[in-house]
Amino acid sequence: MGGYASLFYSRRSLAWKLWMDETVRQALPHGAAAMPQRLMTPTTKTRRRHIGAHLPIKDGLHQSLLLASELGCDTVQLFSRNPRGWMAKPLTKDAIDLFRKIRRQTKLSPVLIHTNYLINLAAADEVMLEKSRASFREEVQRAIVLGVDYVVVHPGSAHGSCEADGIETCAHSLKLACQGLEFGQLRVLIENTAGQGECIGHRFEHLRAIMDKCSNLPLGVCIDTAHSFTAGYDIREEDGLEATIESIRRTVGLRNVRAIHFNDSRASYNSRVDRHWHIGEGHIGREALRRFARHPKLAHAAFILETPYDDPRADLKNLERLRSFVDG
Repeated sequence: MGGYASLFYSRRSLAWKLWMDETVRQALPHGAAAMPQRLMTPTTKTRRRHIGAHLPIKDGLHQSLLLASELGCDTVQLFSRNPRGWMAKPLTKDAIDLFRKIRRQTKLSPVLIHTNYLINLAAADEVMLEKSRASFREEVQRAIVLGVDYVVVHPGSAHGSCEADGIETCAHSLKLACQGLEFGQLRVLIENTAGQGECIGHRFEHLRAIMDKCSNLPLGVCIDTAHSFTAGYDIREEDGLEATIESIRRTVGLRNVRAIHFNDSRASYNSRVDRHWHIGEGHIGREALRRFARHPKLAHAAFILETPYDDPRADLKNLERLRSFVDG
């Protein structure tokens, strides 16, 4: 996710929720007595995309689930703790039970946890590496007790070492951090990167190499549209999109793509800069993103918005655009 995240999560408030409630009510047909569980429903008989967004946890982890349901989402991504600190507040039994209860009530699926921003599983610095491994293990443990489906993690930066060493270190970190854990339904998704700051993962081949070295772990992939574009995968035209889909198929495998971070890009093509932007308003563009969202080989993946927060209307606008893409 881009650098806007701290602003995104700090501005959510009760006033925002009240505003959103009223906005959604006004969007309902005249005379509707109550908000439906899913505001936006598909109009075609094609396989329904699971659509959602990364939502805040300011008033408790369960609040992200409630807000996702209010917004008409099918799926949701959240942090399980402060994303910008090493120390995490322990999860209480009450918090865990409430989260699981609301999850059952909202029927959101899948539910994803994004790991905190400080984790660098490819770090050359030993102190940073040990802290990252411990923090990642904690993230996985929290995901297991909460009963979510996926944990999304960036492979990290190889700053101070070569790319190949960074890939090797990341794979070794994953194995060490996950040693002895009972995953159950949980799967770890490695996210591709823009390649900013010597990050590995900007080529799908990097993700494949990490997966091959961790064959005993339940791994999958999260593909970020903005990261792919600025890393050099030109998805603006149909032939470029098809070439990108084929590259994914040949490397990580399409069935392993369990989530899509669906974002436009404020940064230009092949710039190796990570700057997410509103759907249809960046350098990728509306028509290119429409083709991406409707691609049949990605219909099984959850589409998660990570667009920046400017005002409360932005979330609804981006969700409505994404839903209009897949529903025609």
